[in-house]
Amino acid sequence: MQYLVIEGNIGAGKTTLANMLAHDLNAKLILERYADNPFLPKFYNNPERYSFPLELSFLAERYKQLNEDIRTGSLFQSLTIADYFFMKSLIFAQNTLSGDELQLYKQIFSIIYNTLPKPNLYVYLHLSTEKLLKNIKKRGRDYEQTITAEYLDNLTQGYFDFIKQHPDYTFLIVDTSNIDFVNNYADYQKLKNIIFDKRYNKGVNRITF
Repeated sequence: MQYLVIEGNIGAGKTTLANMLAHDLNAKLILERYADNPFLPKFYNNPERYSFPLELSFLAERYKQLNEDIRTGSLFQSLTIADYFFMKSLIFAQNTLSGDELQLYKQIFSIIYNTLPKPNLYVYLHLSTEKLLKNIKKRGRDYEQTITAEYLDNLTQGYFDFIKQHPDYTFLIVDTSNIDFVNNYADYQKLKNIIFDKRYNKGVNRITF
């Protein structure tokens, strides 16, 4: 495996797991740089006004980061782990844009999507909306506190639609509802072994603890 993606809805723990695995395996780590986006807090306060500039800014930043970091190899690191995949841009945009803005966005997205490398394995961490909301509240980012269950449900559906539409990818959907890989080392080891010690066929592979 050379390129691993850890994905999931907001609050699923994808960044935490990506950090843990990269540290454990001496892998090159690519983390989404969302915190510095000036449109994000504005979007949560006024979605109608800031949706389009937010999604375009994320699109440009994600493309720039992935294009540079994935293609730039390392003599000492044979594995790259990212806490997001470029398709995330379209999944989120479909929930925040509509009409002409969404059509324009899709045109721009399609031009650059196929130029990026595809992951060897795409891991999707699945949690219920209720648990996602609890995690969001727990981590306490002010601009996330207005996120609704409906918004998270729509994102989950967007991820599942993407997965269904790409049978040529290798997906591993892991239901982490009954484990705590952050605070329980044994659970982390189980999850790590599931990701790295098994071979998966193209299409959808599911694991439930």
